[in-house]
Amino acid sequence: MPEWLPKAFAVLLALTLLAPVFGWAAGAVGYAEPLENAAEVTGATDDAEPVATAPLPDYAVPGLGGAAGTFVSAVVGTGLTLVVALAIGRLLGAETDAG
Repeated sequence: MPEWLPKAFAVLLALTLLAPVFGWAAGAVGYAEPLENAAEVTGATDDAEPVATAPLPDYAVPGLGGAAGTFVSAVVGTGLTLVVALAIGRLLGAETDAG
């Protein structure tokens, strides 16, 4: 195992545990996504029908709400991103070894 891997996992764990704090802080200062702001300014949200529904809308788990929903969303998102990144890394590593 590379020596950087435990440190990387520790950073991911810390950020995942802090996700509810970041969510609370964003709400406290009135942060809104820049793309949502641009859509509102251009009128793209007027009478717009969603193409699809997000599995974790607004970075939360429907039904859990609050810090728990944000935390579960962070765990799921971090896990999925990690799995995809590791899979791509293995594929690239296999191509490098074969070439």
